[in-house]
Amino acid sequence: MSSEFFVGRKKEMQELRDLLKKKTASFVVVKGRRRIGKSRLLDEFSKELRSFKFTGLAPQENTTKQSQLDEFSRQLSVATGLPEIKADDWSKLFALLAREANKGKILIIFDEISWIGSKDHDFLGKLKNAWDDNFKKNTKLIFVVCGSVSTWIDENIINNTAFYGRISWSMTIEPLPLSDCNLMLEAQGFKGSIYEKFKILSVTGGIPWYIEQIQGNFNADDNIRRQCFTTSGALFHEFNKIFQEVFGKRDKIYKEIIEALSNGSVDYDEVARKAEYKSSGRLSRYLSDLVSAGFISRDYTWSLKSGKISAVSRFRLSDNYLRFYVKYIAPRYEQIERARFKTVSLSSLSGWESIMGLQFENLALNNREKIFELLNIRIEDILSDNPFLQRQTVSQKGCQIDYLIQTKFKNLYVCEVKFSINEIGLGIIEEIQEKIARLRLPRGTSALPVLIHVNGVSEAVRGSGYFYEIIDFGDLGMNLNKRN
Repeated sequence: MSSEFFVGRKKEMQELRDLLKKKTASFVVVKGRRRIGKSRLLDEFSKELRSFKFTGLAPQENTTKQSQLDEFSRQLSVATGLPEIKADDWSKLFALLAREANKGKILIIFDEISWIGSKDHDFLGKLKNAWDDNFKKNTKLIFVVCGSVSTWIDENIINNTAFYGRISWSMTIEPLPLSDCNLMLEAQGFKGSIYEKFKILSVTGGIPWYIEQIQGNFNADDNIRRQCFTTSGALFHEFNKIFQEVFGKRDKIYKEIIEALSNGSVDYDEVARKAEYKSSGRLSRYLSDLVSAGFISRDYTWSLKSGKISAVSRFRLSDNYLRFYVKYIAPRYEQIERARFKTVSLSSLSGWESIMGLQFENLALNNREKIFELLNIRIEDILSDNPFLQRQTVSQKGCQIDYLIQTKFKNLYVCEVKFSINEIGLGIIEEIQEKIARLRLPRGTSALPVLIHVNGVSEAVRGSGYFYEIIDFGDLGMNLNKRN
């Protein structure tokens, strides 16, 4: 987003502004997926008060502790007008910064903090001491540490005993809701249909920087071809950059897990089998890292009778760009490098309809609050909501629901999230009836079928009266102009 046009993040911005009302200094943690807009949010907030921002050098083989110190010193000199010094210790630089930020409303941002401090084992201890001895003495100071390597932040700051009792606020930046995605697309001059916008978001998800690459003078297919299937496209190169910067030398196993999840959600044992990695505490750690990084989700099911969360769970690749890359860019990488894939017809790609179905599910699940609104469900009335799996046993049949919402009023909203190239016909009713028949419903519970679709529903389906509600993709936030 350009500095002239900042979209969304109202909740996050308000949380930051509320810190200005405190009577003590604030130590804030901001984390989230690469390209999610963390820095952009903080840049926008920094307009409201005096600020100092420092960004670490991206990890390279020749990056050292001293090169990070030198870069920090250079940025400090630019920000304050102080002479650039050759520091050999973080404490000296922190002391200089604290002297410049000792009074008034001040914002200090350490962006990509894992890059800044990863080469010095004493960095965090010195940062903690600088906070205790200097920074927090300015009661109007907001000190933000920010980064894309969420696992590093979790281990070294949030769960580090050295920072217990010091963190005032922790914020995880999520993908933009569809309404804000729509605003971004239209601000860039993209005026395509709701289905055209869906095709773009099936690749970008709600990641702001990816949406920024879309140009209004091209249709959806041309935009995707340019960005994904040419060597000049930003999204052609993005996958490897993500894993190199976030996971470093361990990126291979993480990529294998992503590939194992690319055809749909699976349980832990299936991940181990598909990734060809033995079941172990290490694999569990890798999965946890990917969840923390915002690339996959772990969807737990629950008991419809007791409401208790079950031990049964499945891992889902919740990042649309990663799945699109694995399924359609990576297998054609060499062809693309030889410029032999410029005229690809997207709908002709193998498995296009089933993969778009998975992408559509992610978009719907990332916009649950809008679904609640459309179904007139109050959040406080929800007992559980998630993709739902009922395992087959001797006494019950197996069943998988795309999205199930259980409320305290004994209503189960059985949501079928359906992508189809053509209008959805009457066959969908039989599919949902079969799923509901398999569900082991508690006594007195009503199952309310809901259809969420993207490309049209036949009049026969609408006229059947079977569905409690039929939700179009546009209703989730993509047809704002129509509603206004």
